[in-house]
Amino acid sequence: MQILLWLAFLLLIAILLALDLGVFHRKDKAISPQEALAWTGFWICVALAFNVLVYFMYEGHWLGIGIIDAASMSGRDAALQFFTGYLIEKSLSLDNIFVIALIFVYFNVPLQYQHRLLFWGVTGALFLRAIMILAGAALIHRFSWSTYLFGAILLYSSVRLLIARHDNLEVDKNPAIRIVRKFLPLTSEYNGHHFRTKINGKTFHTPLFLVLIVVETTDVLFAVDSIPAIFAITRDPFLVFTSNVFAILGLRSLYFALAGMMGKFRYLKMSLVFVVAFVGISMILSNHYHIPSLVSLIILVGILSVGVIASIIASHRDTAALISPLEEDLEELATLTVRNVKRILIIIAGSSLILIGIALLVLPGPGILTIVLGLSVLGSQFIWARRLMKKISDETDEIEEKVRHAIKRKCSHHKDTE
Repeated sequence: MQILLWLAFLLLIAILLALDLGVFHRKDKAISPQEALAWTGFWICVALAFNVLVYFMYEGHWLGIGIIDAASMSGRDAALQFFTGYLIEKSLSLDNIFVIALIFVYFNVPLQYQHRLLFWGVTGALFLRAIMILAGAALIHRFSWSTYLFGAILLYSSVRLLIARHDNLEVDKNPAIRIVRKFLPLTSEYNGHHFRTKINGKTFHTPLFLVLIVVETTDVLFAVDSIPAIFAITRDPFLVFTSNVFAILGLRSLYFALAGMMGKFRYLKMSLVFVVAFVGISMILSNHYHIPSLVSLIILVGILSVGVIASIIASHRDTAALISPLEEDLEELATLTVRNVKRILIIIAGSSLILIGIALLVLPGPGILTIVLGLSVLGSQFIWARRLMKKISDETDEIEEKVRHAIKRKCSHHKDTE
């Protein structure tokens, strides 16, 4: 009976997409930042409204949803998992915006056609992601060890995100582009927002069709990262798919709102690296211990907030004169050498321990000790980590000294009393 909920959701998305392109954006025009921000707010509100609906659906177990193998998921847990998955998807889509902007510049796509192009790109992405989500859910259900595979993929993705450079985008090396150019007749001229045109009675594909192919294949690559990330939060296919859909639906307006400002969020990429690494660790640990959704949400919000706040502070400073030791270390990782590979492995190991330690601060376990261990690993290569470690050690020694003095005073007072 749950199929009815899936069909109802797909019908809702179809109506929203039809209204978007058929009513509100019928004419080709450039989207202003103000309009894009308004639409971004609209899609976020729609997602939050659906999140409320998710609560009631799972609380009342509509058509049996949320009941698996005689166990049931509460509305609170379902709503938390949906929102956390939505937040992860929305965060990881920010890196997608960088690439989309470069693709549009590479192909010199006119501004007035970009919204329609992204519309069809998103529609195709929803279909492809639905297939990937169902395949991933079946794989996890059939083979429990696949969670380790997904966790490894996410840790690898965090490294790739750390060292990736978007300024050297090589679209011509895209295998899909090579196949299209080999088998389909193409023209170098745009024909409005059309993907095909007729020249002397023969059908040709326009450059806009090539851009659509690049956007679709690029989204598939990003989905390889983001879909396993959501499976680390929830194994419910409906929650995975719906949170993915709402995050992707808002990608178009978010692109027009932020594409010109992404350079100001200089530390946000580092936040995304830690987000992906944390989710990868959560996935690897999931067979032994599942980190509660609320804890994951708090940690993810904290990581992203640090990146945003640091970016805002940095935007008011002279970036040429004030480069932190940490940023210098990370920029050196852009060039892969044997030494840098070693440093990458160290930063992954140290960061992973720190993230686990942060989780253990609110869970049973030696959180402080794990964080210190992670800093020790990082301190073998990075000066900033050694300085932070020394500061923590000095503060710890000071606290121990105060405790020692307090114990001595108490013992002396006890002897005097006797």
